[in-house]
Amino acid sequence: MVDNNSTAALREEIAELKRRKRAVILAHYYTTPDVQSVADFLGDSLALSIEARKTDAEIILFAGVHFMAETAKVLSPERKVLIPCPEAGCSLADSCDAAEFARFKARYPGYKVVSYVNTSVEVKALTDICCTSSNALKVVESIPADQGIIFAPDRNLGSYIQRLTGRENMVLWNGACHVHEEFSLEKILELKRRHPAARVVVHPECREYIVRIADYVGSTAGILSYCGSCGADEFIVVTEAGILAEMRRRYPDKSFIPAPPLDSTCGCNECRYMKMVTLENIRDCLRDESPEVVIDEATRRAAERSIVNMINIR
Repeated sequence: MVDNNSTAALREEIAELKRRKRAVILAHYYTTPDVQSVADFLGDSLALSIEARKTDAEIILFAGVHFMAETAKVLSPERKVLIPCPEAGCSLADSCDAAEFARFKARYPGYKVVSYVNTSVEVKALTDICCTSSNALKVVESIPADQGIIFAPDRNLGSYIQRLTGRENMVLWNGACHVHEEFSLEKILELKRRHPAARVVVHPECREYIVRIADYVGSTAGILSYCGSCGADEFIVVTEAGILAEMRRRYPDKSFIPAPPLDSTCGCNECRYMKMVTLENIRDCLRDESPEVVIDEATRRAAERSIVNMINIR
């Protein structure tokens, strides 16, 4: 049973630490509702890092996984950036080891490297242009049609963009997210039979056969916007279940049904790494100002270039 008094006390302690230390808390949509409740900014990872850069906070605490805090440090090198649970990794980022990727890149001389934001800072440093799930299509379309492209690390997002653009000279790194790989087509179709008026909203990190049955395909921010504007009242949500809290907060009169994974007993539609962030480790992290994200300057500058190149695309 949740101790509401204890949770309220933790929130108060975090608020006091945040005020005293001039800190800002960023939380990703996939964290728990408790964690989301203490955030100053809630959203997708790169958008959060860009938002934090605009503040006058001395400390940035990223309630999310490790690559997200690295990205915040890349964009705000003068700030102290904290990560409450450094062990919270990312199966997609971890699927692309920087040394292995450097060897892969060397096999395709002259190719432009487009890397998803869900990568380590070392992989971003090997990248020409970073992208998000929201702007990956725009980034790829900004590159001349005859230019070879290496797309990393998500094979599902990469193949989705490849289908949209018809780019044949696009090489995909073989990486994936453990959450988005595990949704069950059969169970989604069964939900659709039981809820025929429901719209199916899908993240492009999902497998192709899941994407093909979607009414809408997009990033978490895109899915949230679509659910508010499309006119439907019921949705089957095919992405990490943490987004449901924000959906229900924004649209309390609408119904959101989480899509089940292949194995309904494993909880695969939740990111186990995001759930490692808690109010307790946020409090401890702010109190101790540790663990801190530290990046060597050469790597940081190279990674920053890939992000700036993306931001500069019009």
